[in-house]
Amino acid sequence: VTWPAQGHRPIDSGTGRDGGITEGDFEIYRQGDAMYAENHAVGGHYVTGWFTDPREEASQQDVLNVSTIYTREANYHPDGGQVFFSRDQQPFVLLLALPGDDITPQDFTDFYCDGALGVHINAGIWHQPPYAFNERMVFNDKQGKVHACVSFDSVKEFGVYMRVSLQKSI
Repeated sequence: VTWPAQGHRPIDSGTGRDGGITEGDFEIYRQGDAMYAENHAVGGHYVTGWFTDPREEASQQDVLNVSTIYTREANYHPDGGQVFFSRDQQPFVLLLALPGDDITPQDFTDFYCDGALGVHINAGIWHQPPYAFNERMVFNDKQGKVHACVSFDSVKEFGVYMRVSLQKSI
């Protein structure tokens, strides 16, 4: 039985059917002009964003600028939270928004984390995987194994990409 939806957005197909708690490595890495995440705890592999604006032609972007990432997706887990601890205490950025199915791109805020402490994302909080400042980063990850996902796509719903700053905030 799939975990029940909390609002008008459905539970993503193939999620929300297991039980218990799981943990494992959560890897973030750059490859070309994209950032990827691999969640070994649940077997997930994701493109989390691009360093070039996907709306522009490649010829207009000769130098790769890694100070901003463009993303279009976020999700939340109605069944449980998720914990990220930077294995090497490296800084990272989280893109988060408060709960609610009537979400817009303007509801998201990026948060700089210095990597000294772990972060717990509560159930229902919209998020993307952490964004690394370095080319590769590994987190210790612990989360609910039910792993029901409810998704948001800013391009499909609003025609825009969300921009995340990969610069340290003051």
